[in-house]
Amino acid sequence: MPLMKHLLELRRRLFISAAALIVCMIVAFIFSEPIINLMSEPIVKIAAEHGHRMTALNFNTVSSGFDLHMRIAFAIGLLVSAPIWLWQIWAFIMPGLTRKEIRYTVGFMAAAIPLFAAGLYVGWIIMPHMVQIMATFVPGGPGFSQFFSYDTYYDFVFKLLLVIGVSFVTPVFLVALNLAGIVSGRGILKGWRIAIIIIAIFAAAATPAADVTSMLLLGGILAVLYFAAVGISMLFDRRRRKRDKDLLPPEIAG
Repeated sequence: MPLMKHLLELRRRLFISAAALIVCMIVAFIFSEPIINLMSEPIVKIAAEHGHRMTALNFNTVSSGFDLHMRIAFAIGLLVSAPIWLWQIWAFIMPGLTRKEIRYTVGFMAAAIPLFAAGLYVGWIIMPHMVQIMATFVPGGPGFSQFFSYDTYYDFVFKLLLVIGVSFVTPVFLVALNLAGIVSGRGILKGWRIAIIIIAIFAAAATPAADVTSMLLLGGILAVLYFAAVGISMLFDRRRRKRDKDLLPPEIAG
């Protein structure tokens, strides 16, 4: 295909992706109010438990409310429209891939998408506990109050979900490196001590120090995913060695 046709094809794919994102954003904007209410539940609980303390989600500008709805609509719209724009990306690059690369890419996406969704779910479970525990460090008494700025609070929730979601996909990258021949399963396993330390530090940083349960939950899940990646990589190594052995002449294989 000539370069100009490639550019026209790219423009068409981008237009379809943008249209899908806009449509999903419009739908998400309509239903953004319940999502904001769910995000604000920890703040409501804090206000109920500490009646003497002013606690609320603070909108400090004229357009703050609309801005928060737009942020929610963009995040949800991007997530809901992901199957469409991911397919457009895939359809654009697929003609240039070999059959083996296509098989690996499909396998990667089939594993990464559910793991990312699971990470978002775990992050959503952990988030309210983090907010409530951190609120306990605010001094009590009538002279103190706590206001959550809407943009800072949204960034906290969004980044937390994103970081935990991506961390759940990390084992898939390890398996991808193994399939590419960059690292072996035994090589991944040799670094298990360092991996456990990194997982523990990440779990401690991603959860409040006082919330040991959330830290253990997150760390335990990531450790299981890490060792699952090790097991899958070692299985692939075994199949690769068997295939290479079968390709050798009988006198050398024997």
